[in-house]
Amino acid sequence: MKRFFKPVEKDGSFKKPNQSDSSPFETAEIASENGSKKDPLKFLTWNANSFLLRVKSDWPEFTSFVENLDPDVIAIQEVRMPAAGLKGKPRNPTELNDDTSSSRDEKQVMMRALSSPPFRNYNVWWSLSNFKYAGTALLIKKCFEPQKVSFSLDRTGLKHEPDGRVILAEFESFHLLNTYVPNNGWKEEETSFQRRRKWDKRMLEFVLQNSDKPLIWCGDLNVSHEDIDVSHPEFFSAAKLNGYDPPNKEDSGQPGFTLSERKRFGAILKEGKLVDAYRYLHKEKDMERGFSWSGHPIGKYRGKRMRIDYFIVSEKLKDRILSCKMHGQGIELDGFYGSDHCPVSLELSAKSHGSET
Repeated sequence: MKRFFKPVEKDGSFKKPNQSDSSPFETAEIASENGSKKDPLKFLTWNANSFLLRVKSDWPEFTSFVENLDPDVIAIQEVRMPAAGLKGKPRNPTELNDDTSSSRDEKQVMMRALSSPPFRNYNVWWSLSNFKYAGTALLIKKCFEPQKVSFSLDRTGLKHEPDGRVILAEFESFHLLNTYVPNNGWKEEETSFQRRRKWDKRMLEFVLQNSDKPLIWCGDLNVSHEDIDVSHPEFFSAAKLNGYDPPNKEDSGQPGFTLSERKRFGAILKEGKLVDAYRYLHKEKDMERGFSWSGHPIGKYRGKRMRIDYFIVSEKLKDRILSCKMHGQGIELDGFYGSDHCPVSLELSAKSHGSET
């Protein structure tokens, strides 16, 4: 099947597609060098909880939302579409799979959606798992050209984080990091507490080692930092799975709200000189619009909500924060577009004259 978009070069650098070999996906005119803007200022992040499913069932509503908001960058988590390549063979995590009739059909549905307005005005990067699990996507308006795009916390072009959890775009004045952070889980095992501890350690190393430019870090970070960031702190603190009590009491409670996770997240912010953009603007608890994840309307999680989707920015950028909003509300998931997460947006002011950032 013909590829619908240009892959990222192997060194991870951005290459603008030539007009002569543009595909059906490249239907919007690519901005010329003189027409390109400097750096994006308006951002949107969303855990779609299966991007393909959202395209099939919630696309008109989400499309209208994007048209009205008009973000420069859209960061997606939980794409849940497999990487290109045959089973048992090396995969290409930057390409959607089209090696079976079903995967070709799914890719066609996705690319048809992304080749329609307003999404055809964006270039798209994928970082995918080998299976229908996790995965991230980054859509950047064609008038903005990242200097480099990579797919790991090591900033290497060829290497991808397991499960496609990272896309890192470097612009002239900042780094933009889109992550789908591993869930902490409930038990002390390799795919649970240990995996999350390793991630947090690497994330701290990343922010300390990459201070050459300010950072905008967004995505589903799978942690609620303070009591104010959950609707029912006592419920989440006491939560258990099948009555299990971890050996370390700081690992007890709802994944995303254990003391150990919250402390590590706080250390990343403090040592990395980072600011939680939403909390910087919104100091009080908002029971209607203050949470990005909501439990199912039926069952024990009804009305239980958490803020686990963020925009984290370097302290150097905090005075440029114009807005940071969560676009969903209420128990019935209004503005969630079929996901259990709502979109979150950030807008920065243009860099002022003489600013160091």
